[in-house]
Amino acid sequence: MIDFDQLKKDLLDSNVADLSNYLTKAVQQKMADYTHGELEEWKELLKALPAINTDDIDFTHNVKVGSTRELEQQLNPEQIESLILELKKLHPWRKGPFEFFGINIDTEWRSDWKWDRLLPHISPLKNRTILDVGCGNGYHCWRMLGQQAKLILGIDPSQKFLAQFSIIKKYLGKQPVHLLPLGIEDMPENQLTSGFDTVFSMGVLYHRKSPINHLMELKNLIAKNGELVLETLVIDGDENQVLVPQGRYAQMRNVWFIPSAKALQLWLKKSGFNNVRCVDINQTSLDEQRATEWMHFHSLENYLDADNKELTIEGYPAPKRALFIASK
Repeated sequence: MIDFDQLKKDLLDSNVADLSNYLTKAVQQKMADYTHGELEEWKELLKALPAINTDDIDFTHNVKVGSTRELEQQLNPEQIESLILELKKLHPWRKGPFEFFGINIDTEWRSDWKWDRLLPHISPLKNRTILDVGCGNGYHCWRMLGQQAKLILGIDPSQKFLAQFSIIKKYLGKQPVHLLPLGIEDMPENQLTSGFDTVFSMGVLYHRKSPINHLMELKNLIAKNGELVLETLVIDGDENQVLVPQGRYAQMRNVWFIPSAKALQLWLKKSGFNNVRCVDINQTSLDEQRATEWMHFHSLENYLDADNKELTIEGYPAPKRALFIASK
């Protein structure tokens, strides 16, 4: 599922070359320590996927791999139906959507909407080395490739997300995009010799027991004059407002701190970031996060108060997400 030879080659050709051996060992250790019970089944699923050639790829406007025409030319109807069933075995598909040889993988999140909100505000990604922390199945990594980034490394501990990512990668050859089943705690603790030009952390901060430590960990991975792109839950209020849910928040178990946008700006500044700005605040809609045939578990609609959509079922403010840009 991971092409270590290509990973090393791409890393050695980048400004984070010193990570090559470290990451290889970290992944091997992680895979040895923890293996999902279905991992071998997912590996077999990947091997059994049909060979389909494509010249129709687009990561600039969406994540599109192949076309309906190419699929129908190379597979018969029974094989196409079998392919769809195999893809659905990796349910739930959270981030996306993906257009896969004309098959619309309609994911829980319209992650393309988040991408459209952030793209006008970040530094151009062309020729940059990128780290995407908590990248899920790598949807945004492919969008970064569409902006001509030199190297994109996504990290996320979920091996199912790795399997979903590997399906897309299987049909693309040796693109400089890699997903490793690691958390940020598996990355080097000390500042890198150089570092990544841009580090993304989206949908992660509120899951960390110590948000300030998370900000410092991110800073240690960023090159001098590099950029942080941070997206997270926020609440309304001044720089002293922080929500600490007593139990779950919108049915999520591991939500620790949800600051106001002003409080988070202060946290970023106290963590040593410069030019800190909040460039977007958006309340998550039922059109942006919802159940689909590719993710048929409960979703946002089930987590809001039935009589007041401005509140979660626990009585907290409904999810509102903000996007921050900062420099090192």
